[in-house]
Order: sequence, then C-alpha cells, then structure tokens
Amino acid sequence: MSYSKIEQDLISEIHLDSIQARVFLLVTCSGKMSPDEISKKLQIPVDEAENASKDLMNLGAFIDITPTEFEAMHPRFTAVNMYRKMCERENVEFKRNKVVDNIGVNLEKLYDDARTK
Repeated sequence: MSYSKIEQDLISEIHLDSIQARVFLLVTCSGKMSPDEISKKLQIPVDEAENASKDLMNLGAFIDITPTEFEAMHPRFTAVNMYRKMCERENVEFKRNKVVDNIGVNLEKLYDDARTK
C-alpha cells in the first residue's frame, strides 16, 4: 500500500487533516522527532508541525518523549485508538473498520524497522 493511499485513508476514515496525516506517517515510519525535524522533512512551518504533533498526542497516536520530541505509538493500536476517538467526537457507533485495521497492518513493519536500525 502506498503512503498516499494510507494518507487518504487517515483523512477519510479517521478524519485527520492532511498535515496531521503526513506528520503521523513521518514519525511512525521514521522514529521520534522534534517539531523542527518534522518541519524540515515535510517543508511545513514549525508551529504547524508542533500543533499537529500535539493534536496527534490528544488523539492517542503520539507520546511526548521529551518536551521537544514526539514518538508514535505502535500503529496497530494507534489507528484503532484514533478511530475510536473520532467516533466518540462525532457521536458515531464504534465498530470494526477494516480500512482502519489495514492502516496499522501496513505501517507495522515500517514502524518496527525504524526502531531497530
């Protein structure tokens, strides 16, 4: 599955905005990063990188390792957690979603590889 397909699934199924989806994919597939690093790699303003990372923390996808670094949690859990929180926010029944499940499955190896270099 391509990054662009996963990004579109994050936007359509979990209702992330484009920047949040790109930040999620970058940190999940590359490892912990500061907002400065995210900003440089995605060519977005630092404040957007920081805001998106904090939003992803609130959605259960990221943790703050230090006051200046964010790390993704395991994608098999985070995709479902973000989907569950979206369902709660939008008052939608939470039930199994194969597209969301596949996001985690497709990112799992990339996540593990980035953390066992």
